[in-house]
Amino acid sequence: MARLMFLCAAALLLATCGAIPPSEEAARMARFVLHNCDWGALATLSAQEGLRGRPFANIFSLSDGPPGPLSGSGVPYFYLTDMEISVQDLEINSNASLTVSLAQTPYCKKHRYDPQNPLCAHIIFCGSIVKVNDSETGIAKKALFSRHPEMESWPKDHNWFFAKFNITNIWVLDYFGGLKIVTPEEYYSVKP
Repeated sequence: MARLMFLCAAALLLATCGAIPPSEEAARMARFVLHNCDWGALATLSAQEGLRGRPFANIFSLSDGPPGPLSGSGVPYFYLTDMEISVQDLEINSNASLTVSLAQTPYCKKHRYDPQNPLCAHIIFCGSIVKVNDSETGIAKKALFSRHPEMESWPKDHNWFFAKFNITNIWVLDYFGGLKIVTPEEYYSVKP
């Protein structure tokens, strides 16, 4: 009976939004969710007075590539400045976690899924934030400015730089029954 309910729910998901991967393809789901999100919650360990060592989450615009199917690299890119409080945390400890959710897309509202409902898929990445090297700057710039054109006009005196999330661990919550673990190798080997 539970298997039948699972298959019906999966069929309903696919029928209502043909592009969403089936929940048994966790790596593809992780790529799909990241590619369809324009922002995420980045959690750092605070270096700020009064919060030192405590978790601190902040919202950041991100992109893994220009919009469109199969155009995402899977790498979350950011446009950052040292003036930002979370970036100051990252200068002390570059480890972070990043959560992205289909709740920011029309998908969950269309299906009346609360953001906490596992069917409103969300992905948690752990790793570190690193500045991109010169050879990757063009890729990061295209990925971010194609989705966030306002970024190009941000104040130059803020010394913006491109960074990426270096993924070490991935957890997928896209169905009932708990988190699924996806390795970075599995994640990068599939298309969204």
